[in-house]
Formats: sequence, structure tokens, C-alpha cells
Amino acid sequence: MNVKITGIGSYIPSEIAKNEHFGDHHFYNEDGTRFGQENETIIEKFKAITGIHERRYIPKTLSTSDIASFAGENAIKNAGIDKETLDYIIVAHNYGDVKHGSVQSDTVPSIATRVKHNLKIQNPTCVGYDVLFGCPGWIEGMIQAYAFIKAGIAKKCLVIGAEALSRVVDPHDRDSMIYSDGAGAAVVEVTDQAGGILTHFSATYAFEEAHFIFFGESNNLEKKDNRRYIKMYGRKIYEFALNHVPDAMKTCLDKSGIGIDEVKKIFIHQANEKMDEAIVNRFYKLYGKSAPENIMPMSIDKLGNSSVATVPTLYDLVLNGELKGHSIQKGDVVIFASVGAGMNINAIVYKV
Repeated sequence: MNVKITGIGSYIPSEIAKNEHFGDHHFYNEDGTRFGQENETIIEKFKAITGIHERRYIPKTLSTSDIASFAGENAIKNAGIDKETLDYIIVAHNYGDVKHGSVQSDTVPSIATRVKHNLKIQNPTCVGYDVLFGCPGWIEGMIQAYAFIKAGIAKKCLVIGAEALSRVVDPHDRDSMIYSDGAGAAVVEVTDQAGGILTHFSATYAFEEAHFIFFGESNNLEKKDNRRYIKMYGRKIYEFALNHVPDAMKTCLDKSGIGIDEVKKIFIHQANEKMDEAIVNRFYKLYGKSAPENIMPMSIDKLGNSSVATVPTLYDLVLNGELKGHSIQKGDVVIFASVGAGMNINAIVYKV
């Protein structure tokens, strides 16, 4: 009995926000002082580090649950299944539905419940619940679906990662340029076909690292603002990721019995181009090797960091031949890996 992805789908918003979009923003430091460089310089340095040229934002009329539903519907169509046969709908997100212009996140009912409602699924034994696990949430949802199926609790699950980070970014914080919106989904089923999820690994580091990503006040302390925004300690996250993610990937791969040279692609959370490159290079160094060319597909340059949506969206793009220079075939071994708020890390070794 194996557990495989039988359908994949995503929703990429049509609204493009290029880096020039931030040209007239007033950026402040954490202590409320004005940032000491011109916006043109800030944006140029930002692009050089993160690799981001543009990102996507959802229309004012939509929320996270809407785009999660779109991605889920696409995955169901791709799998060719009857939606009423789903046992679980697992939705990874972090901030709930934040309607345009609102200062409050709406999480009751759960996003998964809203998705089930939007998809018009009537079967009451199709259970929906949410996963809050930072950016690694979709991978963690996949691991939970795998566990349910292996335990005989479920046969078919829909796992979605969706986020509308444009609704929770501080316009006065340079880090706001990183974040974007999007959704990705996978139908996961029990199958007698070879491959599927081979091994997985997860960890939470919270002794010193719990608040590396948090909700905080706007950097513009002069403006009366009751909202709280996504904040992060970028340097600490960068160092944490480099110190822990490669080891997590190695642990997961070693458990699978698959050799490093058999890995065809690494689908890593699209957080920061330089950071992702450094993680993969360090991962290969653990085996005394150099990272092969084209081992790591990247979408961050055009899509930004959409948190839980980055990995499934990236996999969808490559699987359907929509990312130039990258492809995967049946039987290929790939790695999914992520790092994010918690601080959480996880990985899956998967045979297509």
C-alpha cells in the first residue's frame, strides 16, 4: 500500500505587483526611525538578495478560503475523482480570512470548512480542519494525510496550502516586499502503484526560536494603527535555515535508502533565492558533493513568497511543464522541504 499524489492544482492571482510598486513607500526601521537609503537603492538590494522581481496579489473581492477552494477544485479535476469520496480536507494557512480593508482575521468556521462549503461537498464524513505550522504547513498536511491513510483512517485526502499575505503586511516594513498571495493543492490517495511518499521528517525548534516570525506593530510608530502585521528577524531565520534544513533533508533522504545521486529535483519553500541556494548547496556538501545544475526549480522571481502555497504551486508548475528548463517523469525521486514560523522544518522524499 502506497500513498501518492494523484491530482495537483494551484491558483496564481492575476494581479502583478512589480518591485516598482514600492517606489513611493515610506520605509522605517523597527525603532520607528526612517530608513536611511533611497527606495531605489532599497529595492535594488532587495532584488539582489531575494531574487524577487514581482509578486502576486489577490483581488479585493477574494479571501484565503476562496483561493484555497480554487486550487482544491483544480486538484480534484486533475485527479479525476468524485469530490464526495474525499475523507479529509486539510488546509494549511497562517492568518485565516482577512477581508480587504479589515483589521481582523476570521478563522471561524475553519478555512477547511469554508472550502468544503465552496466545493459543495455534501458528504458529512468528509472532515475538514486547518493546519497552522508556518510556511511548512502544506508539507505537514501531506504528512498527516499520509499518516491517516497508512493507519487505515482515510483513503483519499485533499491537502491545500493557501495564503493572502498581502492582507497582513506592513507597508512601512522593507520585508513586506517579500510576501505574496497564492494557493496550491494535492489529492493524496492510497494506491497499489509504486512510489509515493517514501519517508518524511518534521521538527519544531521553540526554545530560542519561537518568535523569529511573529505579529507586531507597524514600523511607522507615528501613525495611529491598531493593526498587527507579519514581522520577522530575517538574519536569525537565514542562519537557522542554513544550520537545520540541510540536516533535516539528509535525515529524511537517508531514511529512504535512496542515494543522493538519484534525486532529480528539490522543491524547497520559496522564501529567499540566496537562502534556498545556500540550503541546497550545504545539503549536497553533507554528502561531499556539489549541487547539480537545475536541481532546484524556482518561482520566487515571479510569484514571491506565498508561504504555504509555494511548494505545491511550484510542483504543479513543473509537473505540467510550465517552468522553463524543468521537468519530472514517472519514477523520479524528488524532495519537498520547507522552513518557517515555529520555527518549524520538514521534508518529504517522494517518488513520482
